[in-house]
Amino acid sequence: MREEKSKLKGRIWIVGDSINTDLIVPSRVLTEQNPDKMLEATLELVIPDFYKKVQKGDFIIAGKNFGCGSSREEAVYVLKQLGVRGIIAFSFARIFFRNCINLGLLPIVIKEEDDSQNFAPSDLGNEGDLISIDLTKSTILSLNSNKKFTFHPLSPFLQSYLDKNGALSYIKEQLKQ
Repeated sequence: MREEKSKLKGRIWIVGDSINTDLIVPSRVLTEQNPDKMLEATLELVIPDFYKKVQKGDFIIAGKNFGCGSSREEAVYVLKQLGVRGIIAFSFARIFFRNCINLGLLPIVIKEEDDSQNFAPSDLGNEGDLISIDLTKSTILSLNSNKKFTFHPLSPFLQSYLDKNGALSYIKEQLKQ
């Protein structure tokens, strides 16, 4: 069964607040000649052996300030290479958010203005649980707890970059026209 572009399903990996780019991909592996070394070190201090456990289409669930620290694109690159489809958080570091868009990794910002939500990353379940995301309705549903949350939709401009798998593909297509 094929998944609609506006409806996504995937397993979740839960991390906390202020996960910085050095926790995502440690600086010690940035100069490695073998790119697999970067992938193996991804989130190693947060979720040991993450690179072995993560599957294509999975989502990371975070608290506030995900991707803070340096502006290294490698932090987004390794997540995308490992198959992570998107990151759901209360907030992102500004440059990390834009790097997600530019490299084609879906960043989702949970709405906080609704007191009834009282969202905590664990509200979407435990590691490995399934969620369903409806991009048209801007909702996330935990398929285990049946809790539903809303998020801020991306602007049409940013969504057009994601639809083309990142800025480079988008620009290449625009140049062909």
